[in-house]
Amino acid sequence: MSSEEQTELRQAAELHDVGKMAIPEQILAKAGPLDDEWAFVRRHPLIGERIIGAAPALAQAAKLVRATHERVDGSGYPDGLAGEDIPLIARIVTTADAFDAMTSDRSYRKALAVEVATAEIERGAGTQFDPRIAEAFLAVPRQRLLDISAHWDTERTLSEVLATAGH
Repeated sequence: MSSEEQTELRQAAELHDVGKMAIPEQILAKAGPLDDEWAFVRRHPLIGERIIGAAPALAQAAKLVRATHERVDGSGYPDGLAGEDIPLIARIVTTADAFDAMTSDRSYRKALAVEVATAEIERGAGTQFDPRIAEAFLAVPRQRLLDISAHWDTERTLSEVLATAGH
């Protein structure tokens, strides 16, 4: 990746969920499954794009943030993009974000073990995750993943690791 792309990757990783600021805390902290609230949560990439896009210097990051909840099989949101139509940087952030979400405590469950999270990424390769990004992710040594999952900025750190993996 070029230095410009690495900057865009860092920005997208740091800002990808900024749209959640517009979602009421009672929805984000709900202990059980989301029902009608899911439609509201699915809007956060669009909200994030608008917030970030207000800064002209972050125009590219805003477009990437919009795409970080797309899935390579086309079943993601907000636009239902698939495969290569999803920007590479967004596909990297998606994988890093999923690992972070799985290995972090949530209101509805405790953090999953690194082994469980990596197995889920392997299982989701080709549907939720870009197979090349998943392969690069799975090549990261277990100890490095443990270190990263203990870090406060998991998505950014993992995104940087994946970006330098040559995939």
